[in-house]
Amino acid sequence: MPDDNLPQESGFSGNPESEPTQDLTREELEQARARVAELETLVAQKDEELAKANARIVELEQTVTETSNALSQAVTSYKALVVKSNPGVPEELITGDTIEAINRSLEDAQTLISRVRQGLEAEMAVTKVPAGAPQRAPFDLSALSPREKIQYAIGGKK
Repeated sequence: MPDDNLPQESGFSGNPESEPTQDLTREELEQARARVAELETLVAQKDEELAKANARIVELEQTVTETSNALSQAVTSYKALVVKSNPGVPEELITGDTIEAINRSLEDAQTLISRVRQGLEAEMAVTKVPAGAPQRAPFDLSALSPREKIQYAIGGKK
């Protein structure tokens, strides 16, 4: 038994204006028009929600861009502060685009400097030269003959 509230299958394509109305009753036609109006209202609501969502996406993208720029400036300032507070570390050794990368490069640079310093200290210990001139000690005359002693005393040469 066909349902009296549903449009007939024969000849109905979904567009009430183009279809023949002789197969539909007036009540069925009104129900179909009411359903179309309801669906059009839902589509309008969804379009409005979509427009709001797109506006929110644009707003969030702008916020992300601003936050990204602020983070970049903060990292640059942090790097400058690290360079300034570590004068014994060459600026070229401190690299990175994030705070973690800057900290890691600072640790690596300090390790390298420590190794170089230890190597230089070891080299200096091996080739230790006393600072300054040697002590002035009187010339040892005990090994000289009397004649050499006299020549030394008058400043003559042998």
